[in-house]
Amino acid sequence: MKNILLVEDDTETAKLLQLHFHSQLYNLICCSSGSSAIAKADTIDFDLVILDISLPDMTGFEICKYLRGNGLLAPIIMLTSWAEEKDKVLAFELGADDYVTKPFGSLEFMSRIKALLRRGDQAGLENKKKEIIYKDVVIDTGKRKATVRGERLHLTQKEFDLLVLLASNPGKTFNRAELLEFIWQEKFAGYENTVTTHINRLRTKLEIDINKPEYILTSWGVGYRFSE
Repeated sequence: MKNILLVEDDTETAKLLQLHFHSQLYNLICCSSGSSAIAKADTIDFDLVILDISLPDMTGFEICKYLRGNGLLAPIIMLTSWAEEKDKVLAFELGADDYVTKPFGSLEFMSRIKALLRRGDQAGLENKKKEIIYKDVVIDTGKRKATVRGERLHLTQKEFDLLVLLASNPGKTFNRAELLEFIWQEKFAGYENTVTTHINRLRTKLEIDINKPEYILTSWGVGYRFSE
């Protein structure tokens, strides 16, 4: 059974989604405020989060930032009436995996949900027992855990996926468009700055000196690579 957190203060939208998730395959937990959602996320391991932006006590952006900052690896899908491009870019940079605007088609939305859950399951099977070790970095892809110099790295899902992709191909340069395709999928084409933001955050957590990176290197004018 998949634990899914729905953060939505519109009762009609919440009721509609409850009908679609009425199955033994899903355990849907609904919250109408950011504070209650954070309290739930601190005590329950969720497989997916559906997050509205406009909430009574805080924005969905703040909640997304908090969840990623506290190590949530599960996919986050934004479901909101905010349709501005800048809002989508901000959501992706904070760690959201998908962005759906209201009104939305129920069948397409459920298809996206299932795809995100399936992708996570497949990644877990493919990466089971695989371990990558380079100098002081140890990446356990099965447990989705990474350490550097013996300390646990608190990475978002996208940061972890970036690290695994680069570390699995040492010395190979990926340009930003390729990283978007591999990590964010094709529908995010055009948001190359999101890659730069995630690389910078990953370096901040990984490197001793981000001005002299030891692990994630820049191939000037091309993209990024992991040290050989």
